[in-house]
Amino acid sequence: MKFAIRRSDERGNADHGWLKTFHTFSFASYYDSQHEHFGPLRVINEDRVEPKTGFGTHAHREFEIFSYIVKGALEHRDSMGNVEVMKRGDLQMTSAGTGIRHSEHSHGDEQVHFLQIWSVPSTRGLSPQYFTRHFDDAEKKDQWAHVVAPAGAPGVEEKREASGPAPVHSPLDLFATLLSPAKSLAYTFQPAAAQRKGYIHVVQNSGYNPKEASGGRVRMTATDGSTVELREGDGAYIMAAPGERLSVENAGETVTEVLLFDLE
Repeated sequence: MKFAIRRSDERGNADHGWLKTFHTFSFASYYDSQHEHFGPLRVINEDRVEPKTGFGTHAHREFEIFSYIVKGALEHRDSMGNVEVMKRGDLQMTSAGTGIRHSEHSHGDEQVHFLQIWSVPSTRGLSPQYFTRHFDDAEKKDQWAHVVAPAGAPGVEEKREASGPAPVHSPLDLFATLLSPAKSLAYTFQPAAAQRKGYIHVVQNSGYNPKEASGGRVRMTATDGSTVELREGDGAYIMAAPGERLSVENAGETVTEVLLFDLE
């Protein structure tokens, strides 16, 4: 297993006043040829949108777009007729397919903090679809909550609202945890014919920080015993053999929110 660290303060970063954002991958005016995508994963933006502002109506096609709400409330409207206010624990997935238009605004008097994640679908020309799921903090406490999984996989329902992971038309699984101090979790990468890719992201829960990462701290340990430490906002690319085991430990003093992707 090999790790390549993506430090928080090395991400693309912009403060537009109404929007404070970090880009793990090249996005908008930020471009880095070393960080364009990873497998089907194309975008991880960690966004903070001020009250009564947001992204006006705009178009997307041929992307799977999901929003993971960390704090506050996000109002979504789209050309399929969906209108929804999402809060902490909610995950919304739009399969843009042949094309949709949508808007996203902060709802209420509080800043909304969320992660906007895009992946490339395995099949082009799909009909647009919309899904929502909810995972409360108890479901994530010191365990992996399986929040996104490939459409057609066991336990994945292609219904607008259902239990279990939201469906995505990409070879991508996403897990989330709220890891308590001194607790650790193991994850075994899926068995497959080829090497697996992973990406881990530590959510920046202790506040907007464009400087060197601080706050919560996690330690990753590979099968061979090699370790890497990450702070809030940090991430890491992972190259793993099929079936290889990763350990993630909270090495800090606060509960830390972690997202883990398993990718083809």
